[in-house]
Amino acid sequence: MGRRRFVQIDGELVEITDGVEPTPRNAAANAGVLWNDRIYQDGSDKRFVSRTQHREFMKRTGLTTIDDFKNDWKKGEQKRRDIRAGVDPTRRGHIKEALHKLFNKR
Repeated sequence: MGRRRFVQIDGELVEITDGVEPTPRNAAANAGVLWNDRIYQDGSDKRFVSRTQHREFMKRTGLTTIDDFKNDWKKGEQKRRDIRAGVDPTRRGHIKEALHKLFNKR
């Protein structure tokens, strides 16, 4: 038996056969909407329906999006690599403190 292919449409898995792509049930509702813009078209949230309205809403409410922190994450990348590799900048101080306590007990 060959490989089978499935896509998820409205929360249900639909098998794709013979290269036929099924049409989503709500295709008419999403006509002309880019996939990544659907977040702005959420029917249950009427605060905004476009990127411009979203930006204005975020500014007005003092919120931000995750992409505003991409430079912060880039700066912390080396620190995260060091932590994963077991590099601990406080280790020397801890060892020095432990030895000091050990040898000053006597």
